[in-house]
Amino acid sequence: MGEPGRTPDSTGGAAEPPATSARRGRRHTVPDVNAGPAARFAAALLDLKLSAGDPSYDRMRTQLRAAASKSALSAAARGRTLPTWPTTWEFVRSLAVTALGGDEESVRREWRERWETASVTEIRAGGGEAVCPVGDRASSGQPSVAGSDTSVAADPPDPSPSLVPPESPVTPLRIPSRPLWGVAATAVVMLGLVIAVVVLATPGQEAAAPRYPLPGDASSFGGDGLPGDVTFPDGATVVAGRPFTKIWRLKNLGSVPWHDRYLQVAGGTTVLCESPDRVPVPDTEPGALTEVRVQVTPRGTGICHVLWKMADARGALVFPERTGVYYQVRVTED
Repeated sequence: MGEPGRTPDSTGGAAEPPATSARRGRRHTVPDVNAGPAARFAAALLDLKLSAGDPSYDRMRTQLRAAASKSALSAAARGRTLPTWPTTWEFVRSLAVTALGGDEESVRREWRERWETASVTEIRAGGGEAVCPVGDRASSGQPSVAGSDTSVAADPPDPSPSLVPPESPVTPLRIPSRPLWGVAATAVVMLGLVIAVVVLATPGQEAAAPRYPLPGDASSFGGDGLPGDVTFPDGATVVAGRPFTKIWRLKNLGSVPWHDRYLQVAGGTTVLCESPDRVPVPDTEPGALTEVRVQVTPRGTGICHVLWKMADARGALVFPERTGVYYQVRVTED
């Protein structure tokens, strides 16, 4: 995105570096836009930073109130990996909203779509599987929900189990002369003994837990031109002690049907907001949209931020490297 020693302008071209600079320290390393989706996304973040006057990361945190560490903000613009959505939003909000005065909801919607597109592109570039490129990245778009056939066959038993230790001689079975019914009874008893030995010698095996993410499993926050937040978008105001219902819209962006999946609390200010620890995700076929809802009762006042991630019926995260979804509301007195 420019030659060494030059910084990109807002159109993606190169601009001459200033003759002098009041800032000290290392110059920006401009991401190579040909290196992949993460690098292209980082270049867009860097363009935004330059358009806002190129503030330092310290200033973004202190004066522009970016709620992310200096190292996380810096890494987001380097393009080695795709940043998480929370880090992306703090990077963008501090510049596009606080510094440049943009409309928060419009800015959030625009950058959320750009971030989701980068996530999906990176997943597809990796071979078509939702191997969440996000080390904390959101998915093929992002959240964060439900699963497909997760059964895995147990390993087959040894095809020729030895019921007699090799050092023990095998004594041929001698059936004494007796009526036919006696022979049959003896055979039944011996068969029962053999079955009992086999059962005892072969320990029970449970189906192995599936390894997530499943090949082809992917999701996005919103979709088909519809936003992910159905109710109470980020920054909405609620009243302490008054319950509200948060609803997210998710899309099954992959090829795996979602069955028996849940959203479960993965972190945040859970003391300030009371809610169930997990809520069900409706069964969702590939390509379909679904809505997940949770009832929340805020306690106290302040910012309530709770993170949720998709899990299976056992509680295992189906997108372990994904950021998930969250709600963030401001709680005030009645």
